[in-house]
Amino acid sequence: MRRTLSYLTSATLTLAGLTLVTPGTADAAPAGRQQVYAGAAAEFGVPESVLLGVSYLESRWDSNAGRPSTSGGYGPMHLTDADGIRAASAASRPDGDTAAGDPRGDESRPLSGTPASPEDAAPPAAALQTLDAAADLTGAAPAALRTDPATNIRGGAALLASYQAALGAPTGAGSDPAAWFGAVARYSGADTAEAATAFADEVFATIRDGAARTTDDGQAVRLDGRPVAPQRAQADRLGLRRTTRPDGLECPVTVACEWVPAPYEQYGATPGAYGNHDLSDRPARQKIEYIVIHDTEASWATTLDLVQDPTYVSWHYSLRSVDGQIAQHVKTKDVAWHAGNWDVNARSVGLEHEGFAADGSWYTEALYRSSSKLVRYLAQRFGIPLNRQHILGHDTVPGTTAATVAGMHWDPGPYWDWSHYFDLLGAPLWSTGTALTGLVQIDPDYASNQPAFTGCVTAGVPCAPHGSSAVILHTAPSADAPLLTDLGLHPNGAPSTMHISDHGARASAGQTFALAGRQGDWTAIWYLGQKGWFLNPPSAPTANWQVGLVAIPKKDKATIPVYGRAYPEAAAYPAGVPVQAISPLQYTLAAGQRYAVGAVLPGQYYRATTFAGTSPGDWTVIQGDKTYVEIQFGQRVAFVDRTDVDLRLSIGVF
Repeated sequence: MRRTLSYLTSATLTLAGLTLVTPGTADAAPAGRQQVYAGAAAEFGVPESVLLGVSYLESRWDSNAGRPSTSGGYGPMHLTDADGIRAASAASRPDGDTAAGDPRGDESRPLSGTPASPEDAAPPAAALQTLDAAADLTGAAPAALRTDPATNIRGGAALLASYQAALGAPTGAGSDPAAWFGAVARYSGADTAEAATAFADEVFATIRDGAARTTDDGQAVRLDGRPVAPQRAQADRLGLRRTTRPDGLECPVTVACEWVPAPYEQYGATPGAYGNHDLSDRPARQKIEYIVIHDTEASWATTLDLVQDPTYVSWHYSLRSVDGQIAQHVKTKDVAWHAGNWDVNARSVGLEHEGFAADGSWYTEALYRSSSKLVRYLAQRFGIPLNRQHILGHDTVPGTTAATVAGMHWDPGPYWDWSHYFDLLGAPLWSTGTALTGLVQIDPDYASNQPAFTGCVTAGVPCAPHGSSAVILHTAPSADAPLLTDLGLHPNGAPSTMHISDHGARASAGQTFALAGRQGDWTAIWYLGQKGWFLNPPSAPTANWQVGLVAIPKKDKATIPVYGRAYPEAAAYPAGVPVQAISPLQYTLAAGQRYAVGAVLPGQYYRATTFAGTSPGDWTVIQGDKTYVEIQFGQRVAFVDRTDVDLRLSIGVF
């Protein structure tokens, strides 16, 4: 679906990834998958709207080609299997990927210790073998429940019916959907009352509003909206634990959230031997500019173990895949160690999502929705714009110096659905310009855009086909042309590759670049000092047009440096505080090139090197006169000195 402002006048309104449907206006139900849902609902005595609503919250009705989700769930009904979780974990670190980096990203005090990674722990018992239970209830083989959508939907319907019967609640396809709230809450797999209730609330919101879409395997499915007042008290009968939600917990009230604190502890004899975050007083001390999206590369249990280790690193929030449960670990006023770039850490909030970037597993709709609610809450609280210049992936955070670029992490990777995520954020990737306005926003159709990545399991071996937010950039307008070169990843000047972690020739949905050329079905953008060409045919566009500011080198400069952090000039540092080097990256920005502008930032350095704040200048923000401009330079953002560039409206610059 292409997003343009003209959609506001269309007969239906697309919002948050849903097509809202007015009750009573539906056409005849399409054949195929729709009939499978109707048949399964009738067979097991489940209201069809409940079955469709649950499936939408689990998978958006997608089959995902029989691959497991990040929490080991299969098919449109997300039937879970512990073996699927372990398989995803085992596949999460492809052969040949050695990038580790320092999540603190401040060479003035490298981490004093790094613990051995624990064995990946098992997921919560409530989220385990629903696939086996579905097999027992239906007589279907587990393999069919994993890979055949129709069998999977029957299994999900059977589970819902069994949960309803266990509650002693009314059953039957004609029963009142409102009486199924408890069964829906149990279906979530949540081990907390709050998470189960939040999941069921989202299901019943979908039943109320309706939805319609074409699935990843080409099946048209719709749920006609209808008024419903669910019997929410049923969830109390599930006997799930209730989480603590202390005063000061920084989460919206519409999500399940608990406090699982990361330790601020000294663990060695030296003042710098402490972890696993730094104290501050943001935003009073320093403005929060960014929210950084990560994935965990570990199960939920392992993630919580790691963040509670004082010798390890930290992030502000973790989000669980199976049900969207959120755990906050670090207050947003404090600085967590998560992004591999101290400047970005000091100006950001970090969110870790349970999942694996490389193996092609998929993120549940429950996770996307919970995350989007949290990000909207944080963005509103701190005045953070909802765009890709401020909502960063970890794979968008720049290296601090030329030496650290290759070690930067690349999560959440090309399989994170940025377009859908921004729909849920209420900031869809609409076009704001035309082909003459000078900026291009990447926006491929996620399901049909399936780049031929390799190395998801074994280096050099093709990954299974999978929808992706990424487009591939070539040196010329031809699929046979070499990929662009990223000198940070390939210092010998070799072209980038299609290895899953090699993002040197990729642009991702929502990222905005300056237009560099058009030829036939191909569009070029300025990227890492080069023209990068990607396929963008009018019949199936992979980008939209934008208007905005671009940064252009001043007329007297043949080239200008680009930086990975926005630090102040040497004269700004007080006595006793070591000056942090303003070190350019290995790239250059030449005259005639232009790059889309994000934030305009003061040069700042947050000094935090000792546990008690006793080192000179500790717990202060050092700021001088230097100002930086954030640009979308490649897959990652970068910074240029404001005095090196002119900022112009993109119209007429091309």
